[in-house]
Amino acid sequence: MTATTATPSVATRSRRTVRTAEFTLVALAVIGFVALSIATQGNMLTADTLGAFFRFLAVPMVIGLAQMVVLAIGQMNLSVGVLTGYCAMIGAWLMIEVGLPTPVAVLAAIALGALVGLGNGLLVVFTRINAFIVTLATMTIIEGLRYGVHGPGTYQDYSPGLQWFGQKSLLGLPLVFLAAAVVAVLVWLFFARTVAGRHLLASGGSPFAARLSGVSNPRSILIAHALSGLLAGVAAVLTLAQSGSVNATIGDDLLLPSFAAPIIGGVALAGGVVSVLGTCLAAFIIRLVDVTQAQFGINRRWVDLIVGAVVLGVVLAGALRGKITRRTAPGRTS
Repeated sequence: MTATTATPSVATRSRRTVRTAEFTLVALAVIGFVALSIATQGNMLTADTLGAFFRFLAVPMVIGLAQMVVLAIGQMNLSVGVLTGYCAMIGAWLMIEVGLPTPVAVLAAIALGALVGLGNGLLVVFTRINAFIVTLATMTIIEGLRYGVHGPGTYQDYSPGLQWFGQKSLLGLPLVFLAAAVVAVLVWLFFARTVAGRHLLASGGSPFAARLSGVSNPRSILIAHALSGLLAGVAAVLTLAQSGSVNATIGDDLLLPSFAAPIIGGVALAGGVVSVLGTCLAAFIIRLVDVTQAQFGINRRWVDLIVGAVVLGVVLAGALRGKITRRTAPGRTS
Protein backbone atom coordinates (compact mmCIF):
# COMPACT_ATOMS: atom_id res chain seq x y z
CA MET A 1 0.00 0.00 0.00
CA THR A 2 2.81 2.37 0.83
CA ALA A 3 4.53 1.76 -2.50
CA THR A 4 1.22 2.21 -4.33
CA THR A 5 0.51 5.59 -2.73
CA ALA A 6 4.09 6.77 -3.16
CA THR A 7 4.31 6.05 -6.88
CA PRO A 8 1.76 8.68 -8.03
CA SER A 9 3.47 11.26 -5.82
CA VAL A 10 6.85 10.62 -7.43
CA ALA A 11 5.29 10.66 -10.89
CA THR A 12 3.47 13.89 -10.13
CA ARG A 13 6.66 15.53 -8.92
CA SER A 14 8.48 14.34 -12.03
CA ARG A 15 5.82 15.80 -14.32
CA ARG A 16 5.93 19.09 -12.46
CA THR A 17 9.72 19.20 -12.76
CA VAL A 18 9.63 18.54 -16.50
CA ARG A 19 7.11 21.34 -16.98
CA THR A 20 9.21 23.98 -15.23
CA ALA A 21 11.03 26.70 -17.16
CA GLU A 22 14.28 25.70 -15.47
CA PHE A 23 14.07 22.13 -16.81
CA THR A 24 13.46 23.46 -20.33
CA LEU A 25 16.47 25.77 -20.00
CA VAL A 26 18.67 22.91 -18.76
CA ALA A 27 17.63 20.82 -21.77
CA LEU A 28 18.33 23.72 -24.16
CA ALA A 29 21.69 24.39 -22.53
CA VAL A 30 22.77 20.75 -22.81
CA ILE A 31 21.56 20.42 -26.41
CA GLY A 32 23.20 23.70 -27.41
CA PHE A 33 26.49 22.82 -25.74
CA VAL A 34 26.63 19.36 -27.35
CA ALA A 35 25.71 20.78 -30.76
CA LEU A 36 28.38 23.47 -30.52
CA SER A 37 30.97 20.92 -29.41
CA ILE A 38 30.19 18.77 -32.45
CA ALA A 39 30.14 21.75 -34.81
CA THR A 40 33.57 22.88 -33.58
CA GLN A 41 34.96 19.34 -33.88
CA GLY A 42 35.59 19.09 -30.16
CA ASN A 43 37.37 22.43 -29.86
CA MET A 44 34.69 23.54 -27.39
CA LEU A 45 35.80 20.80 -24.99
CA THR A 46 39.44 21.88 -24.72
CA ALA A 47 40.57 23.28 -21.38
CA ASP A 48 41.42 26.71 -22.78
CA THR A 49 38.10 27.11 -24.59
CA LEU A 50 36.06 25.94 -21.61
CA GLY A 51 38.03 28.22 -19.32
CA ALA A 52 37.37 31.22 -21.55
CA PHE A 53 33.69 30.27 -21.87
CA PHE A 54 33.06 30.23 -18.13
CA ARG A 55 35.36 33.19 -17.46
CA PHE A 56 33.30 35.45 -19.69
CA LEU A 57 30.03 33.99 -18.40
CA ALA A 58 30.61 35.51 -14.95
CA VAL A 59 29.69 39.12 -15.77
CA PRO A 60 26.50 38.30 -17.77
CA MET A 61 25.32 36.14 -14.86
CA VAL A 62 25.76 38.90 -12.29
CA ILE A 63 24.33 41.55 -14.63
CA GLY A 64 21.25 39.38 -15.18
CA LEU A 65 20.82 39.07 -11.41
CA ALA A 66 21.24 42.85 -11.04
CA GLN A 67 18.31 43.35 -13.41
CA MET A 68 16.33 40.51 -11.84
CA VAL A 69 16.16 42.07 -8.38
CA VAL A 70 14.52 45.20 -9.85
CA LEU A 71 12.18 43.16 -12.04
CA ALA A 72 11.12 41.43 -8.80
CA ILE A 73 9.23 44.61 -7.82
CA GLY A 74 7.90 45.16 -11.34
CA GLN A 75 10.42 47.86 -12.29
CA MET A 76 13.45 48.16 -14.60
CA ASN A 77 17.01 49.42 -14.33
CA LEU A 78 18.26 50.75 -17.66
CA SER A 79 21.47 52.05 -16.08
CA VAL A 80 22.81 48.67 -14.98
CA GLY A 81 25.19 48.24 -17.95
CA VAL A 82 26.79 51.68 -18.02
CA LEU A 83 26.95 51.68 -14.20
CA THR A 84 29.00 48.49 -14.37
CA GLY A 85 31.39 50.14 -16.81
CA TYR A 86 31.63 53.32 -14.77
CA CYS A 87 32.31 51.46 -11.51
CA ALA A 88 35.03 49.49 -13.31
CA MET A 89 36.63 52.72 -14.55
CA ILE A 90 36.44 54.30 -11.09
CA GLY A 91 38.05 51.22 -9.55
CA ALA A 92 40.90 51.27 -12.07
CA TRP A 93 41.32 55.05 -11.66
CA LEU A 94 41.54 54.70 -7.87
CA MET A 95 44.26 52.08 -8.19
CA ILE A 96 46.32 53.82 -10.91
CA GLU A 97 45.84 57.56 -10.40
CA VAL A 98 45.05 57.77 -6.68
CA GLY A 99 47.25 54.85 -5.64
CA LEU A 100 44.73 53.16 -3.36
CA PRO A 101 45.31 49.50 -2.41
CA THR A 102 43.36 47.01 -4.48
CA PRO A 103 40.97 45.91 -1.67
CA VAL A 104 40.02 49.54 -0.95
CA ALA A 105 39.48 50.33 -4.64
CA VAL A 106 37.38 47.18 -5.08
CA LEU A 107 35.17 48.05 -2.10
CA ALA A 108 34.86 51.63 -3.38
CA ALA A 109 33.68 50.41 -6.81
CA ILE A 110 31.05 48.16 -5.21
CA ALA A 111 29.96 50.92 -2.82
CA LEU A 112 29.63 53.37 -5.74
CA GLY A 113 27.30 50.96 -7.51
CA ALA A 114 25.17 50.57 -4.38
CA LEU A 115 25.00 54.35 -3.84
CA VAL A 116 23.93 55.03 -7.42
CA GLY A 117 21.33 52.27 -7.13
CA LEU A 118 20.08 53.77 -3.85
CA GLY A 119 19.88 57.15 -5.58
CA ASN A 120 17.72 55.60 -8.29
CA GLY A 121 15.44 54.16 -5.63
CA LEU A 122 15.16 57.45 -3.76
CA LEU A 123 14.23 59.28 -6.96
CA VAL A 124 11.56 56.70 -7.76
CA VAL A 125 10.09 56.84 -4.24
CA PHE A 126 10.09 60.60 -3.67
CA THR A 127 9.28 61.82 -7.18
CA ARG A 128 6.92 58.92 -8.05
CA ILE A 129 8.43 58.97 -11.54
CA ASN A 130 8.51 55.62 -13.32
CA ALA A 131 11.78 53.74 -12.77
CA PHE A 132 12.14 53.39 -16.55
CA ILE A 133 12.47 57.18 -16.86
CA VAL A 134 14.63 57.59 -13.75
CA THR A 135 17.16 54.93 -14.75
CA LEU A 136 17.15 56.16 -18.36
CA ALA A 137 18.21 59.56 -17.04
CA THR A 138 20.80 57.95 -14.78
CA MET A 139 22.17 55.97 -17.71
CA THR A 140 22.56 59.14 -19.77
CA ILE A 141 24.27 60.99 -16.92
CA ILE A 142 26.72 58.15 -16.30
CA GLU A 143 27.53 57.93 -20.00
CA GLY A 144 28.39 61.62 -19.93
CA LEU A 145 30.52 61.21 -16.81
CA ARG A 146 32.47 58.32 -18.31
CA TYR A 147 33.57 60.35 -21.31
CA GLY A 148 33.53 63.82 -19.78
CA VAL A 149 35.61 63.02 -16.72
CA HIS A 150 37.85 60.21 -17.93
CA GLY A 151 37.90 60.70 -21.69
CA PRO A 152 38.48 57.90 -24.20
CA GLY A 153 41.68 56.67 -22.55
CA THR A 154 42.28 53.11 -21.35
CA TYR A 155 43.27 52.02 -17.85
CA GLN A 156 45.46 48.95 -17.69
CA ASP A 157 48.10 47.27 -15.49
CA TYR A 158 46.16 48.41 -12.43
CA SER A 159 46.51 45.39 -10.13
CA PRO A 160 48.56 42.24 -10.76
CA GLY A 161 46.74 40.50 -7.92
CA LEU A 162 43.30 41.30 -9.32
CA GLN A 163 44.34 40.21 -12.81
CA TRP A 164 45.79 37.01 -11.34
CA PHE A 165 42.38 36.34 -9.79
CA GLY A 166 40.77 36.92 -13.18
CA GLN A 167 42.96 34.35 -14.93
CA LYS A 168 43.31 31.56 -12.36
CA SER A 169 41.10 28.49 -12.08
CA LEU A 170 40.10 26.01 -9.41
CA LEU A 171 39.30 22.44 -10.46
CA GLY A 172 39.10 23.64 -14.05
CA LEU A 173 36.63 26.47 -13.35
CA PRO A 174 37.80 30.12 -13.44
CA LEU A 175 37.76 31.87 -10.07
CA VAL A 176 35.69 34.75 -11.48
CA PHE A 177 32.99 32.27 -12.52
CA LEU A 178 33.04 30.64 -9.07
CA ALA A 179 32.70 34.12 -7.55
CA ALA A 180 29.68 34.78 -9.76
CA ALA A 181 28.19 31.43 -8.68
CA VAL A 182 28.64 32.42 -5.02
CA VAL A 183 26.86 35.72 -5.75
CA ALA A 184 24.00 33.78 -7.36
CA VAL A 185 23.66 31.57 -4.27
CA LEU A 186 23.61 34.64 -2.01
CA VAL A 187 20.90 36.26 -4.15
CA TRP A 188 18.88 33.04 -3.99
CA LEU A 189 19.25 32.96 -0.19
CA PHE A 190 18.15 36.61 -0.03
CA PHE A 191 14.85 35.88 -1.79
CA ALA A 192 14.27 32.42 -0.29
CA ARG A 193 15.36 32.92 3.32
CA THR A 194 15.13 36.61 4.30
CA VAL A 195 12.18 38.78 5.24
CA ALA A 196 13.41 41.61 3.00
CA GLY A 197 13.54 39.28 0.00
CA ARG A 198 10.01 38.03 0.60
CA HIS A 199 8.84 41.63 0.99
CA LEU A 200 10.32 42.49 -2.43
CA LEU A 201 8.34 39.67 -4.02
CA ALA A 202 5.19 40.70 -2.16
CA SER A 203 5.55 44.31 -3.35
CA GLY A 204 6.09 43.15 -6.91
CA GLY A 205 3.23 40.66 -6.88
CA SER A 206 0.62 43.04 -5.46
CA PRO A 207 1.67 46.39 -3.96
CA PHE A 208 -1.81 46.99 -2.54
CA ALA A 209 -2.01 43.60 -0.81
CA ALA A 210 1.57 44.00 0.42
CA ARG A 211 0.71 47.36 1.97
CA LEU A 212 -2.33 45.86 3.71
CA SER A 213 -0.02 43.15 5.10
CA GLY A 214 2.29 45.75 6.60
CA VAL A 215 4.97 45.62 3.90
CA SER A 216 6.58 48.98 3.10
CA ASN A 217 6.57 49.26 -0.68
CA PRO A 218 8.91 52.32 -0.67
CA ARG A 219 11.42 50.36 1.41
CA SER A 220 11.21 47.46 -1.05
CA ILE A 221 11.91 49.87 -3.93
CA LEU A 222 14.96 51.28 -2.14
CA ILE A 223 16.32 47.82 -1.32
CA ALA A 224 15.77 46.49 -4.84
CA HIS A 225 17.53 49.40 -6.57
CA ALA A 226 20.37 49.52 -4.03
CA LEU A 227 20.93 45.76 -4.42
CA SER A 228 20.81 46.11 -8.21
CA GLY A 229 23.50 48.81 -8.05
CA LEU A 230 25.60 46.74 -5.65
CA LEU A 231 25.49 43.77 -8.03
CA ALA A 232 26.50 46.09 -10.88
CA GLY A 233 29.50 47.07 -8.73
CA VAL A 234 30.35 43.39 -8.24
CA ALA A 235 30.11 42.87 -12.00
CA ALA A 236 32.48 45.83 -12.41
CA VAL A 237 35.07 44.16 -10.17
CA LEU A 238 34.76 40.91 -12.14
CA THR A 239 35.21 42.94 -15.33
CA LEU A 240 38.39 44.48 -13.94
CA ALA A 241 39.70 41.05 -12.99
CA GLN A 242 39.02 39.23 -16.26
CA SER A 243 39.77 41.94 -18.84
CA GLY A 244 43.03 43.51 -17.66
CA SER A 245 42.05 46.90 -19.14
CA VAL A 246 38.98 49.13 -19.13
CA ASN A 247 37.86 52.21 -21.04
CA ALA A 248 34.77 54.35 -21.49
CA THR A 249 33.03 51.78 -23.71
CA ILE A 250 32.89 49.08 -21.03
CA GLY A 251 29.29 48.18 -20.24
CA ASP A 252 27.71 49.53 -23.43
CA ASP A 253 26.80 46.02 -24.61
CA LEU A 254 25.35 44.78 -21.32
CA LEU A 255 21.85 46.27 -21.38
CA LEU A 256 20.23 43.67 -23.65
CA PRO A 257 21.83 40.67 -21.87
CA SER A 258 20.75 42.13 -18.51
CA PHE A 259 17.12 41.86 -19.61
CA ALA A 260 17.47 38.74 -21.74
CA ALA A 261 18.83 36.51 -18.96
CA PRO A 262 16.07 37.05 -16.36
CA ILE A 263 13.20 37.29 -18.85
CA ILE A 264 14.19 34.13 -20.73
CA GLY A 265 14.90 32.58 -17.33
CA GLY A 266 11.26 32.94 -16.27
CA VAL A 267 11.24 36.22 -14.30
CA ALA A 268 7.94 38.07 -14.59
CA LEU A 269 8.05 41.61 -15.97
CA ALA A 270 5.08 42.49 -13.80
CA GLY A 271 7.01 41.56 -10.67
CA GLY A 272 6.52 39.05 -7.88
CA VAL A 273 8.36 36.14 -9.56
CA VAL A 274 12.12 35.55 -9.71
CA SER A 275 14.29 32.64 -10.78
CA VAL A 276 17.98 32.78 -9.92
CA LEU A 277 18.66 29.40 -11.54
CA GLY A 278 16.66 30.32 -14.63
CA THR A 279 18.52 33.62 -14.97
CA CYS A 280 21.91 31.89 -14.75
CA LEU A 281 20.87 29.17 -17.22
CA ALA A 282 19.61 31.78 -19.67
CA ALA A 283 22.92 33.65 -19.35
CA PHE A 284 24.67 30.34 -20.15
CA ILE A 285 22.55 29.90 -23.30
CA ILE A 286 23.20 33.49 -24.41
CA ARG A 287 26.90 32.86 -23.89
CA LEU A 288 26.59 29.81 -26.18
CA VAL A 289 25.09 32.09 -28.83
CA ASP A 290 28.01 34.51 -28.42
CA VAL A 291 30.55 31.71 -28.82
CA THR A 292 28.72 30.46 -31.91
CA GLN A 293 28.86 33.95 -33.38
CA ALA A 294 32.61 34.15 -32.75
CA GLN A 295 33.36 30.63 -34.00
CA PHE A 296 31.53 31.00 -37.31
CA GLY A 297 31.96 34.72 -37.96
CA ILE A 298 28.25 35.53 -37.82
CA ASN A 299 27.42 39.22 -37.98
CA ARG A 300 26.89 40.49 -34.43
CA ARG A 301 23.72 42.33 -35.47
CA TRP A 302 22.07 39.03 -36.38
CA VAL A 303 22.85 37.69 -32.91
CA ASP A 304 21.31 40.78 -31.29
CA LEU A 305 18.27 40.37 -33.54
CA ILE A 306 17.82 36.75 -32.49
CA VAL A 307 18.23 37.44 -28.76
CA GLY A 308 15.89 40.43 -28.98
CA ALA A 309 13.30 38.39 -30.85
CA VAL A 310 13.48 35.63 -28.24
CA VAL A 311 13.01 38.15 -25.42
CA LEU A 312 10.04 39.70 -27.23
CA GLY A 313 8.56 36.26 -27.85
CA VAL A 314 8.86 35.31 -24.16
CA VAL A 315 7.21 38.58 -23.10
CA LEU A 316 4.35 38.14 -25.58
CA ALA A 317 3.86 34.52 -24.55
CA GLY A 318 3.68 35.55 -20.91
CA ALA A 319 1.13 38.25 -21.69
CA LEU A 320 -0.94 35.77 -23.68
CA ARG A 321 -0.86 33.20 -20.87
CA GLY A 322 -1.95 35.88 -18.41
CA LYS A 323 -4.86 36.91 -20.63
CA ILE A 324 -5.98 33.28 -21.06
CA THR A 325 -5.74 32.71 -17.31
CA ARG A 326 -7.88 35.75 -16.54
CA ARG A 327 -10.51 34.68 -19.09
CA THR A 328 -10.75 31.16 -17.73
CA ALA A 329 -10.64 32.16 -14.05
CA PRO A 330 -13.64 30.94 -11.99
CA GLY A 331 -16.38 33.49 -11.54
CA ARG A 332 -15.40 35.56 -14.56
CA THR A 333 -18.22 36.50 -16.92
CA SER A 334 -17.73 37.26 -20.57
